[in-house]
Amino acid sequence: MVVRRPPGRRAQILAVAADRFHRSGYHQVSMTEVAAGVGITAPALYRHFRGKPELLDRVVRLGLDALADGLRTAGSTAALGAALAGVAVGHRPLGTLVQRDARLLPPARRAALRRELRADVAAMGAVLRSERPELPEPDVELLCWSALSACAGLSYQSAAPQPRRAEAVLREVVAAVLAVTFDGAGSGSGDDAVPAAAPVRQPRREELLAAAVRLFHERGFDNVSTDQLGAAVGISGPSVYRHFDSKAQLLAASLVRSRERLGHEVEGAISAAAGPEEALAAGLVAYVGFARRNGDYLGAMLSETERLAPPDRRVAVDFRRDFLRTWVDLLRRVRPDQDAVEARIRVHALFALINDGVRNRPHNARPDLGDCLLRLARAVLGVS
Repeated sequence: MVVRRPPGRRAQILAVAADRFHRSGYHQVSMTEVAAGVGITAPALYRHFRGKPELLDRVVRLGLDALADGLRTAGSTAALGAALAGVAVGHRPLGTLVQRDARLLPPARRAALRRELRADVAAMGAVLRSERPELPEPDVELLCWSALSACAGLSYQSAAPQPRRAEAVLREVVAAVLAVTFDGAGSGSGDDAVPAAAPVRQPRREELLAAAVRLFHERGFDNVSTDQLGAAVGISGPSVYRHFDSKAQLLAASLVRSRERLGHEVEGAISAAAGPEEALAAGLVAYVGFARRNGDYLGAMLSETERLAPPDRRVAVDFRRDFLRTWVDLLRRVRPDQDAVEARIRVHALFALINDGVRNRPHNARPDLGDCLLRLARAVLGVS
């Protein structure tokens, strides 16, 4: 007797894997868990996929193929917005998987992914240039990457909004981003928000915290040894344990230190302002400035929070939730016509755009990046 596999089984597996990776992080999900979510055994799952890396690769590829297909037929910036919004809603885990987990793929696949994304941006750029031929090429690319990042922000919402509503808001966000002009950028406060700090010798513990954030962001928690951490500050690997009991404790402490700075700088700027409009403007300047100085922290926060012990992870998640709520409430005070659903979508888009903008090359080397990000931020929030 021939046992036939149920139709669509591979699609079921990919859908479950995408959801599990998105919610828990690649490292926290086992093939057994994915198989249970589909209702099959782990050995049956391995008949479809050789292992977890291939499963992640196929999940990411599925979303990127949908993105490429949507952009291929887009002949206007409005059509670009519809395509980006449709993929953001229809493949909601994609943003998280590309920004957080795809770096765990084999090098050849990571390189292929970057090529695919560059091809997508090139396709978007061709459409944008046809409507705005006056734009310099660096501006075209920054606008297109920013539109992609803003839509990826939907991936970080804990609860998915109603699909049609989310698509409508994201289409507006993309249209606003692609309409931004950078003429005269660099003269605003965005660049003044990042003063050049004189190097100051820090205590060894603080040096380790800074080095840990950088290395965990660049290589991932599992790929950084205590020897590498020690070498980054001029000590031996075992000497790291004089300051921290474990690598996990060092990760937790490094993220705590960065959260403290973020709260002090940004929430302090907001609370010191005279009114909602001033608070929103001050908060944007403060966050852009913080992001430009602390791109490694933003990357480590994005990619390594799931590696924390459960109590530390809960604290990190609670901080992020409260921080986002502050911004949603503030935006609604400035724009009372935006309900909570729209405000949340826009705030998530805002942070995804800024966090990517300070880390993505070559745009993060622009001397006017601070002012560019402020203009994009206001457009995303609908307050420009």
